[in-house]
Amino acid sequence: MVGKEEITVVIPNYNGISFLQDCLQSLFSQGPGTPKFGVLVVDNGSEDGSLDFLRDTFPNVQVKALPENTGFCHAVNLGIQMAETPYVILLNNDTKVKPGFVAGLYGAITGRENLFSVSAKMLMWDREDLLDDAGDQYCALGWAYGRGKGKPAGRYASPAEVFSACGGAAIYRKSVFDRIGLFDEQHFAYLEDLDIGWRARIYGYRNAYEPSAEVVHYGSASTGSRYNEKKTLLAASNNVYVAGKNMPFVQLLWNFPLLLAGYLIKFLFFSGKGMGGIYLRGLWQGVKKLCSPGGRASRVPFRWRHLKNYFAIQLELYVNLIRILKKN
Repeated sequence: MVGKEEITVVIPNYNGISFLQDCLQSLFSQGPGTPKFGVLVVDNGSEDGSLDFLRDTFPNVQVKALPENTGFCHAVNLGIQMAETPYVILLNNDTKVKPGFVAGLYGAITGRENLFSVSAKMLMWDREDLLDDAGDQYCALGWAYGRGKGKPAGRYASPAEVFSACGGAAIYRKSVFDRIGLFDEQHFAYLEDLDIGWRARIYGYRNAYEPSAEVVHYGSASTGSRYNEKKTLLAASNNVYVAGKNMPFVQLLWNFPLLLAGYLIKFLFFSGKGMGGIYLRGLWQGVKKLCSPGGRASRVPFRWRHLKNYFAIQLELYVNLIRILKKN
């Protein structure tokens, strides 16, 4: 590693001892020319021996131990606040990064001052020829989705702009958090990365994808399968919440018919999996969260100087709707 320390890699951990060896060993095997970085693990009250393992095996890793599981957002917010570097990489514990990962993200974000975040190229653990995520998108139906998920990784070999970075493996410009705020801890988990990427877009920043930064991702390791009751409940709740807090009233009213159609389609989808009631309960929880004192306080305030950014975002919602209907 060369130069002064520019990056802090923040890894939230909850009972992830089975992944930590691969994750940390791959980070410390980045190769020559890597920007100097430090590693901070924020442990969310693990009970599987993670803390002892980190102390004994990786004594050079800084650890912040929390007494209980406070959720992804609180953990990474704490890590961001503790970081004393201009850039922060957020990395899931259930990942294994490829050589050049750190350098790829660093080179992409330092090359453009208007970038808030850059998302890595996430590959599937058991099929590295397939993509897990190439940045996240959001469309007018109120659907958030991983760009390129399940498709051949070779198709996504070029840098691109995305709606938001996937917080499982992405670099962020730390100074922007001072302007737009940290991750919204009312999310607990799911769509918090979409939310903060959207907020940055409102303020005029951009988010990008960098294919040279590759990481293998086990995926849904903390909650089990891709579709389960906990994930369905949280994702449905946050889906309502993220739209309601980032759209001004006029924009929300304008998008309401498509949002309603999107929620109906999702309800039918989850009903087919026996989780329709759970999905509806999640939507209602999202409405209650949005109307709560904390939810009202977290709404992004409308500013006339951001008007052109709102129009650009709305156009992108339509473009992404076309993309998802064309399965692109």
